[in-house]
Amino acid sequence: MSEVSENTTLTVDNLFTVNGKVALVTGGGSGIGSMATEALVRAGCKVYIASRRLDSCQAVADELNAAGPGTVIALQADLSTEQGTSALAQELADREGKLDILVNNSGTTWGAPFEEFPRAKWDSVMALNVTAVADLTKHLLPLLKQAGKSDDPARVVNLGSVVGTRPVSNQAYSYGASKAAIHHLTRMLANEFASMHITVNAIAPGPFPSRMMAHVIQDDARRRAMEANVPLHRCGEPEDIAGVLLMLCSRAGSYITGGIIPLDGGLSAMP
Repeated sequence: MSEVSENTTLTVDNLFTVNGKVALVTGGGSGIGSMATEALVRAGCKVYIASRRLDSCQAVADELNAAGPGTVIALQADLSTEQGTSALAQELADREGKLDILVNNSGTTWGAPFEEFPRAKWDSVMALNVTAVADLTKHLLPLLKQAGKSDDPARVVNLGSVVGTRPVSNQAYSYGASKAAIHHLTRMLANEFASMHITVNAIAPGPFPSRMMAHVIQDDARRRAMEANVPLHRCGEPEDIAGVLLMLCSRAGSYITGGIIPLDGGLSAMP
């Protein structure tokens, strides 16, 4: 610690700053994606957000651009196809010379009894939740390499889930399997990208307000029942996403890679 103490004054500001960085948040127009976008914008980032619903992304951009100090640019992209991921990566390359932060958040789910689970729905969940993450990260690797430095790596943050760590299906079999795959892919890429000065981590949330959770969150009785099963007895809040994300993307998290960070109120620690 002597060298750090002599050359660097450690403060909260310089430890957690991401000011001036360029980020992409997929699915940034709603749920956890919009929470991540707000955290980065309020910390001074230039954030591109992309999803199929351009109107949702633009609404988030308009709101956050009015607040600042960072900026938001809304883009439309269908990440369920190879053409969609390559087109989004090209759009970023046309606009920016580097990408400091990639948040792979876009995802979908489907539920049905296992013996009735449609093959087409299984494939569509895997295509967006796993294949698109790998494909987009691959296409954006040149921009991430340009941003990465030994003392300030570029960051890839994947959105996993507590259901990727615990065998609780809730009949969303493909969703749980897809998030377990994201956790494993995160570790694999962390090993391979380290020499390029790129860290790769995953956040594994529990219940948060989102489009996927609306059927529970918006029903008071169901929400209370769900929160009763969470050790901390509440749903996640935007500040919870912001705290972990800013840590991973700033100097505070520059030595963390290959991590699957639980953000679930203690669910993953339950027997």
